[in-house]
Amino acid sequence: MRRITVQDIRARKGGEHLVCLTAYTAPMAAILDATCDLLLVGDSVGMVLHGLPNTVGVTMEMMILHGQAVMRASRRALVVVDMPFGSYEASRETAYGNAVRILKETGAQAVKVECGPEVADTIAYLTRRGVPVMGHVGLRPQAALLDGAFKAKGRHAAEAACILAEAEAAADAGAFCVVVEGVAEALAGRITQNLAIPTIGIGASGGCDGQVLVTEDMLGLFDWTPKFVRRYADLRGDIAKAVRAYSDDVRSGAFPGAAETYFAMAKG
Repeated sequence: MRRITVQDIRARKGGEHLVCLTAYTAPMAAILDATCDLLLVGDSVGMVLHGLPNTVGVTMEMMILHGQAVMRASRRALVVVDMPFGSYEASRETAYGNAVRILKETGAQAVKVECGPEVADTIAYLTRRGVPVMGHVGLRPQAALLDGAFKAKGRHAAEAACILAEAEAAADAGAFCVVVEGVAEALAGRITQNLAIPTIGIGASGGCDGQVLVTEDMLGLFDWTPKFVRRYADLRGDIAKAVRAYSDDVRSGAFPGAAETYFAMAKG
């Protein structure tokens, strides 16, 4: 099976919408791979799997570990790994070294960076040296400490113009697509219309060229999800129900002993 490439994603601009979900583990990647065009090993892993309050505490080692797991289990989807906070802001050279390390150690096809005012130059530096880059504009989770919270962006004209300019700069610098997060529908539409590369929306309306969600949010694994997320399942409830059923079996003595189970399996 041929894996989807960066050029395949770029060619989907204005065509069939791109399907993207986050993946952090091998079992989840194996399930998602057949359906998704892109699998994003997002730094949201820090909050989703490690219980961190935001993404700032995520390390290179964490991203590489989870990227390796996703690559082992996927065969078709393009895999993108987030560059964590502090891994690309200091200098272009530092960003290049860390991006190369991610690609070499995971086997992923691209990295993602959040597009602050200084990042377009870094994107250009990386892409000129063979590193495929996905940009990220609008609500930037790595700026949570600066903003004080996860807040929608682009509500005022000046801020909207800044976000649009950052998206255009990322595209001009060589990014193959851009995530647009937490902005109003009109702004997401303007960004999508102005860019020659695909936009991937999250909380930014259906007007983008594709959509991405945190898989665990979409599956209902938490008791709270962002307002823009449609919960397609209630796995939190299903898991709790299964655990209670298991507990009832164990406490009632209905659950077979380890030796009994082992020998039954051996005979089978």
